[in-house]
Amino acid sequence: MSDSNNVINGLVTLANDHVNTHTAILHDNGQNILQILMFPWLAHGHVSPFLELAQKLANTKNFTIYLCSTPVILTSIKKKLEGGNNSSPIKLVELHLQESTTLPSCYHTTNGLPPHLMDNLKQALNNSIPNFKKILDVLKPDLLIHDDCIPSWAADAALERHIPAIDFITISTAMTCFCYHMYKNPQGKGNDFPFIDSIHYRPYEKHQSEQLIAYAQNPHVLKESSIYRSSDIVLIKGMKDIEGKYSEYLSEMCGKKIVLVGALVQEPNQDDENSFIIKWLNGKNEKSTIFVSFGSEYYLSDEEREEIAHGLELTKVNFVWVLRFPKDFIDKEINLQESLPKGFLTRIGDRGLVLNGWAPQAKILKHPSIGGFVSHCGWNSVMESMKYGVPIIAMPMHLDQPINSRLVEEVGVGIEVVRSDNGKLLKEKLAEVIDKVVIKEEGKFVRMEAKNLRENMALSGDEEMDEVVKEILRLCTMKEASKKKEF
Repeated sequence: MSDSNNVINGLVTLANDHVNTHTAILHDNGQNILQILMFPWLAHGHVSPFLELAQKLANTKNFTIYLCSTPVILTSIKKKLEGGNNSSPIKLVELHLQESTTLPSCYHTTNGLPPHLMDNLKQALNNSIPNFKKILDVLKPDLLIHDDCIPSWAADAALERHIPAIDFITISTAMTCFCYHMYKNPQGKGNDFPFIDSIHYRPYEKHQSEQLIAYAQNPHVLKESSIYRSSDIVLIKGMKDIEGKYSEYLSEMCGKKIVLVGALVQEPNQDDENSFIIKWLNGKNEKSTIFVSFGSEYYLSDEEREEIAHGLELTKVNFVWVLRFPKDFIDKEINLQESLPKGFLTRIGDRGLVLNGWAPQAKILKHPSIGGFVSHCGWNSVMESMKYGVPIIAMPMHLDQPINSRLVEEVGVGIEVVRSDNGKLLKEKLAEVIDKVVIKEEGKFVRMEAKNLRENMALSGDEEMDEVVKEILRLCTMKEASKKKEF
């Protein structure tokens, strides 16, 4: 059965359970075009860098890329890939998870997933192992690039079939380095980390650091880690200019070559040019407005939402604030007026724009009126801020975000909104940091560093991708040489 029979509008399906034989595709120069299967974790913040990496690899003309995920995720990115011309160098491969009454197919993604269903999603993914193995058997890729958050069974399935597997980490190298150090040295509880002066958890984040330490002390963690199974190299979303020392130490600890793949920031969609958000921003002065967003998977508590609202009132700075609620709240027709302090929307008037759901983040950050980003410091958001030269007002919430926030301060492109001793957000502190970063003379150094980093990133372009392509070609060449020896 040929590839063309399996591809419908760029979507690869395992029709009728037929097995597709792996037929070599050749360049004009006679070299094989290698087939790469990419398997991200089921979250927008992971799919996005995988998609960007896929596009950059496909553009080199050395590879055919297959991106594997659940139908609900693939539907959300299909239109973006086609770009309106019904074609894409990237093929989409559906991985079907079992549906249940508690986890219908619309919840086969973390985007909008009610937090109490996360364990159900993870279990459903683990139950899909036979389906994933069938995909490997059908496509017979030359290489698997899998997410660090995908359980080790994906790499194991590839290695069983003599397919090299590469771990791709979409969080910061600093966070990866910090975690791996604790896995290797659990008795030190992180205190002997070489960069502890800048990269650490604060006292009020004790519960997060304790969870990480407890996890690190599990004797199976290191053995089962994706880094451990990665073939010679590990790919990480990041740049040597800001994380070089962390990648070097990580390489020393894990015995693998760490290859930083760059910022992997997608270009803004030109379709957003005439949106009402952009038109609203067009009416604001240069650097007069802040963007406020806490990612697609964190939902503010009532207390947090109220404190942030009061903080934004205190600043008198223009703002665009994106609020998100879990999917099980959508049918309840969220009323922003009722979700915010009484009279808030009336008092802010045209100074603020509050949105429920989604906004074109990259397009907003790139807009000349934006002078700051109140961010949870998810790694994708940090990279976007850096690319567009927007200084960060850091408000980490959980997971890797506190460590990313410390890195942002170390690099000099942002200032963190430090909480009270018991971890409570304070409206006065938020307003103070916003004013410092966006308006006041004492924040000039942050604005300058953000501008300088943007210029440096523009100059460096896609230098990192040359190294990525070289390493992938080397691995695949080694695989072919090994196969020839077997015969």
